[in-house]
Amino acid sequence: MMKNISLSCLMPFVVVLVMSLSTTYAQDADSLEGTWNMTVSYEGKELPSWLEISHSGRNTLIGRFTYAMGSARPIAEVQQFDDVFYFSIPPQWEEGASDMEFRGKKEGEGLKGTMIYTDGKSYDWTATRAPILVVNDNPKWGKAQKLFNGKDLAGWNPEKENQWTITGGILTSAKAGVNLVTKEKFTDFKLQAEFRYPEGSNSGLYLRGRYEVQIADNKGAEASSILFGGVYGLLTPNQMVAKGAGEWQTYAITLIGRKVTIVANGKTIISEQNIPGMTGGALDNDEAAPGPIMIQGDHGPVEFRKLEIMPIAN
Repeated sequence: MMKNISLSCLMPFVVVLVMSLSTTYAQDADSLEGTWNMTVSYEGKELPSWLEISHSGRNTLIGRFTYAMGSARPIAEVQQFDDVFYFSIPPQWEEGASDMEFRGKKEGEGLKGTMIYTDGKSYDWTATRAPILVVNDNPKWGKAQKLFNGKDLAGWNPEKENQWTITGGILTSAKAGVNLVTKEKFTDFKLQAEFRYPEGSNSGLYLRGRYEVQIADNKGAEASSILFGGVYGLLTPNQMVAKGAGEWQTYAITLIGRKVTIVANGKTIISEQNIPGMTGGALDNDEAAPGPIMIQGDHGPVEFRKLEIMPIAN
């Protein structure tokens, strides 16, 4: 004859069962979790973007998204309906007031889907998992080389309607115009820069053409990922060390794999932090490949008197 079993005796087993079911659900969602390098096909252009999906609690997926411009913005929830997922984000720098809406699904090892832009038009996108970038803990550095020779734009690819000039050994962008990109591409390196800007200006240095270190007139402001010294929208400096407009300032940046250290005006403000993904304005999303150094020239005026790089030795 079976004895009566009290509810209190069953409770531990019920809790374990519920936890097991919840864990299974979370694991089912794991196929979407991680960082994804997304390419949006937009009116004949391939726009590199970035998507991160992670779990919050047991049953909810959240994330971050960086479009071809602007900073990483939060995704409140990534919803799943069978094999399709969906999320939306409000506009940032895009024209219009409508949310950007994304629908997608797994296809093989990647993702594919559609984006409804703020103008209501639909565009296709694909995504691949972001690669793991190996970190060399004992790098041997090669010979330092000047990216800017103080005379001309040798070694750079100026675009049409170039506004960059050289006067008295100083590289100057006196107004918003085109970006400036090195012809040579790099993997791991140490980069030194000396620069200044007028009041209220905004520029940046793109590492491998993918990760922007912000240059901006932010003296006295609270440190932020979108202000001076930040990896735009992703990594926040530990303090604000910007000098005043019109003063010469320095960056010493070391990038190994995704690990970046930034010394600004003699103070370490970011130390061996991993850059999660591309920032807005990236040239491409092929993170495993070497990339150039790019100076942002489409925002505000900026001057450089030194740009020197020490690549890792092969």
